[in-house]
Amino acid sequence: MSPIKSTSDSPRSQAPESRRRFRLVRRTGVTPAIVNDDSAPIDVRGVCHSYGTGDARKQILFDNHLQVQSGEIVMITGQSGCGKTTLLTLIGTLRRVQEGQLNLMGQPLHDPDRIDIHAVRKRLGFIFQAHNLFSSLTALQNVRMALELQPGRWTRDEQNRRCEEMLVAVGLGQRVHHKPRGLSGGQKQRVAVARGLVHQPDVLLADEPTAALDKESGKQVVDLFRREAQERGVAIVIVTHDNRILDVADRIVRMEYGRIAHDTYAAEAAKVSEMLQNCNLFTGIAASTLTRIVRTMKREEHSPGTRIVTMGDEGDRFYLIREGSVVVRRPKSADSTEIADIVTLGEGDHFGERALISGEKRNAHVDAVAETVTYSLGSDEFQQLWQQRRSLGEEVRSSLFSD
Repeated sequence: MSPIKSTSDSPRSQAPESRRRFRLVRRTGVTPAIVNDDSAPIDVRGVCHSYGTGDARKQILFDNHLQVQSGEIVMITGQSGCGKTTLLTLIGTLRRVQEGQLNLMGQPLHDPDRIDIHAVRKRLGFIFQAHNLFSSLTALQNVRMALELQPGRWTRDEQNRRCEEMLVAVGLGQRVHHKPRGLSGGQKQRVAVARGLVHQPDVLLADEPTAALDKESGKQVVDLFRREAQERGVAIVIVTHDNRILDVADRIVRMEYGRIAHDTYAAEAAKVSEMLQNCNLFTGIAASTLTRIVRTMKREEHSPGTRIVTMGDEGDRFYLIREGSVVVRRPKSADSTEIADIVTLGEGDHFGERALISGEKRNAHVDAVAETVTYSLGSDEFQQLWQQRRSLGEEVRSSLFSD
């Protein structure tokens, strides 16, 4: 039996084209910016949260902002107790929004009088860390519960077929009629994954979905998540400590002490870091330092003919060419006014470091030849990061010590 497929006649089987286009545009920088066009199915603005009352009240979340577009997979990482699961349960309508704004699929969860919470939950999939299966029901029956909460959408035969196909997709084709007591911990978790996906949600939230799974089973699950995101445009948020699955993430969000500390487009950050590693300035610099450098770099787009650097200006920035090309130009001689092309630079090349390090004026013009994207680093940030740099050897020794 083949893995479950989206039905073409389902009104929610495809992500809206406008959101898909928006998502592709948004994936060009290292750090996303909050936008105000209501395109994000998950839109968190300034959310705070506390537990307890009176003297026992303790604030857990502080002024968090997060947007997830259709078709994006966002993984939230961080130490235990930093607020990851609290934020996930707020998005998942399991807790009341106390402070800030939280819009889920266009519905303001912070204003419960204006929404139909049951209608919102029908479009939401939630995979709990504790699988929460009913011991008296078979795997198929546990999965089918998600469909029975939406009466009239499928016949019983269609429900059973969908549930079987979803269980096959998570590698449980031989355990369809087993009850939880006959399943291992990892198999129970995969039943929970199937239940969270079988009703074709628009948003999927998962709390440690692969924690109890071996490498092969974990790969099956994250491949299924990837397919849901790519084929149906599902917005997916995963809370995880499992670094085996980070490669499926479009973005990795790091939480620290109740705040989102970093929100990074993983593939773009890796690409720019790789380019930096090929620059002599950054040879031997540890990956952790390169990541910090990338987060502080300024991304700019330059149309053909745009002057990026002007001869005689202060040398205050280092530039890396992400895509496109530039030409370096200077006078043919010290007493000449005629400008000559010296060299053309392309993707992965860099310029501006000499003036940045020496403090001298720029000795050439640099003009964009084609549509060009650069990442640049200011002198203050450069000097600060340079002082904080750790060599590869230091990184290895620190890692061994912590182990």
